[in-house]
Amino acid sequence: MALFITFEGGEGSGKTLQARSLYTRLLKAAIPALLTHEPGGTALGRKLARWLKWSQDTGISPLTELLMFNASRAQLVKEVIKPNLEEGTVVICDRYADSTIAYQGYGRGLNLETVKTINQMAASIKPDLTLLLDIPVEQGFARKRDKRRDRFEQEDIAFHRRVRQGYLKLAAEEPERWLVINASQSKAKIRQIIWQRVRQLLSR
Repeated sequence: MALFITFEGGEGSGKTLQARSLYTRLLKAAIPALLTHEPGGTALGRKLARWLKWSQDTGISPLTELLMFNASRAQLVKEVIKPNLEEGTVVICDRYADSTIAYQGYGRGLNLETVKTINQMAASIKPDLTLLLDIPVEQGFARKRDKRRDRFEQEDIAFHRRVRQGYLKLAAEEPERWLVINASQSKAKIRQIIWQRVRQLLSR
């Protein structure tokens, strides 16, 4: 059964770890699955990701960020997400269009309708399930204290608080699609919560 599952969350939420864990569990259950991520997932996406996350002193504007993320996304949908869903694969994506609304819309302050309109052009496939690993900003960054920080991680606390609130607003608007998980819980507990919801969807 084809399912499109996306993971969202702020810095240090553990979403990447949980996305990989779900992917591994699906494979062990003999369920065809594919794990990808944004920005990236394709040759073009990887090039854009380097610019978006690690370029310094380039003066990338919020609007340019928005367009670059969606260029990467459109390519990912065309090359990876859509073909695999058509083959009946469960596709897991670490970040997707909701990240852009949270970061470029709520975080950067771009007009939300503009962000959503451009997203819709690139993200032609909507997730069946979006898992939001929610954690207080300070707690998330405490988990990453020894790691090199990219352009977004270098933003101030106020930016990341706006991103978190943006995510929570998005989840409240579509409760049937979103599952908000307290990311302060143990990794094992979070894995269990995620698997219960995914198993429900697979059983349908």
